[in-house]
Amino acid sequence: MSGQDLPAGMSRCVLCGEPAVARLRDPARHLCAAHFTGFFEERVSRTIADGKMVRPGDRIAVALSGGKDSTALALVLSHLLPAWDDVHPVAITIDEGIAGYRDETLRAAQELTSRLGIEHHTVSFAELFGKDLDRILAGREQRACTICGILRKKALAVAAGRYGATKIATGHNLDDEAQSVLMNALRGDLPRLIRDAGRENPCFIPRIKPLSLTPEREIALYLMLCDAWKELPECPYTRYALRAEVRGMLSKLEYQHPGTMLHLIESKKKIERYCAGAQVPAAIRRCRECGDPCSGELCQLCRLRHSLG
Repeated sequence: MSGQDLPAGMSRCVLCGEPAVARLRDPARHLCAAHFTGFFEERVSRTIADGKMVRPGDRIAVALSGGKDSTALALVLSHLLPAWDDVHPVAITIDEGIAGYRDETLRAAQELTSRLGIEHHTVSFAELFGKDLDRILAGREQRACTICGILRKKALAVAAGRYGATKIATGHNLDDEAQSVLMNALRGDLPRLIRDAGRENPCFIPRIKPLSLTPEREIALYLMLCDAWKELPECPYTRYALRAEVRGMLSKLEYQHPGTMLHLIESKKKIERYCAGAQVPAAIRRCRECGDPCSGELCQLCRLRHSLG
């Protein structure tokens, strides 16, 4: 088709002249399906290499919810990891127990790992905490994301340790990272703003974010081109989250001023550098109740248990 006229409104790839499927805005250019997929995977590979996220012999626990971000993460890692020496993925799905939502995403996760031939394990809140999320949140829906976040983090750490992982990879994308920066700034939470979740500590399994420089809309296109796009329900608790408001605000700003989200991430890194000399690493202690490593007398999970009564 490269030698034929294109339908009105369609552009050509700047690299090969084939019909373009993507219009990237920062920097502005059009790419065909093959060149967009290659660009997408190369950026993730560069993010991993620049961040020294993967080492020979690593067993990467891929946090696979079944949603679009974690699906893209599993797909791209399945394509990239064979290039690293003796690095293997294992997919871990956390079943929080959310009626009308989690069953569909669990099926999607199972179908994907079967298609890719990736080892897959599921761990539930009910197994680890004695109740599913719906029961835990009864009457506390306004705190849904905070409570779920603490429990998911613990569940993922337990599962990663159970299945021998040396790293935990999550599907946080550029939008997510920029939203977190803005949310922490709005809350005036400097310690959380400059915290480096990927910093290695022998007490914790390090976390990596290979999609942290990849916009959400490009993830959606990548899934469509890989024939992995699925229409899935949204978590019913997201309507209570501050993040939902921040997402809308940032999406509008990014559309009007391309590069806004990346500038937020770069600002965070500058603040981290400015604060590096003043920071005193928190001493790692043991939770006085459960014995897990933490920075205070009680870990987040035990503090949450007390607040829930």
